[in-house]
Amino acid sequence: MPVVDAWMQHPTLRHSNHEMFESLRRWTGMELLEEPLPVKATVAALAAADVEIGLSSAWYGPQGPLITNDEVAEFVAQSDGRLRGVAGADLTRPVTAVRELRRAVGELGFVALRIVPWLWQLPPTDRLYYPLYAACVDLGIPFCTQVGHTGPLRPSETGRPIPYIDQVAIDFPELTIVCGHIGYPWTTEMIAVADKHPGVHIDTSAYTARRYPPELVDYLRGRGRHKVLFGSNYPMITPARALEHLSDLHLDDETSELFLSGNARRVFHLPAPS
Repeated sequence: MPVVDAWMQHPTLRHSNHEMFESLRRWTGMELLEEPLPVKATVAALAAADVEIGLSSAWYGPQGPLITNDEVAEFVAQSDGRLRGVAGADLTRPVTAVRELRRAVGELGFVALRIVPWLWQLPPTDRLYYPLYAACVDLGIPFCTQVGHTGPLRPSETGRPIPYIDQVAIDFPELTIVCGHIGYPWTTEMIAVADKHPGVHIDTSAYTARRYPPELVDYLRGRGRHKVLFGSNYPMITPARALEHLSDLHLDDETSELFLSGNARRVFHLPAPS
């Protein structure tokens, strides 16, 4: 069954070796890279799990970009169609950020915007996000963000689904929001917000299937089957590892297809399987 990975990134050395990821390297056993990871290695990791499309994101933070939009565009060009670009933006320069988002979508063909709130230590309700939300609605693309606690050594408060995602969805009812990393330990909050707002979705990045919280699995099997998307958080977790115990969830065929690719194709306006 073809897979769409809704949350991943092909790293630069600036990204993969950043000091804030030391805790993740300790947990995962990843080592510092001595040279850039080849795009062909990422393509091979995706192919090993039947990932047809990986949504590879830029990373912009207060100290500058760790992965620029133009670098992502280069990775996409080298991926033989396996990658699609997800834009990043500098929150501190809202006018420039909106122009850059429009360029990334209109000229580079990117399919979404991702901002990681803990990186900026600004919750999604901060006024600096709001011009970008309006631009996402205008461009017809989703806004992707992180919910739940932070693995890197940064404060976790910005990852609360309530009040932050709830308020953004109220202020921008036309905005499609994809909340990565499940929302643990506020998973029940995240499910409540996804139930409340038609445009709010959850992706499972940063968790392997065997670690999905029981309440999320119940939601995925039932009323949330159109709301949950697969994500890996590659290269921290490979798609193959993330999906290794998927059969233990006992999803029916329809739910498996929606979770692995169907929901993502609808949300990100991706083509049907080749």
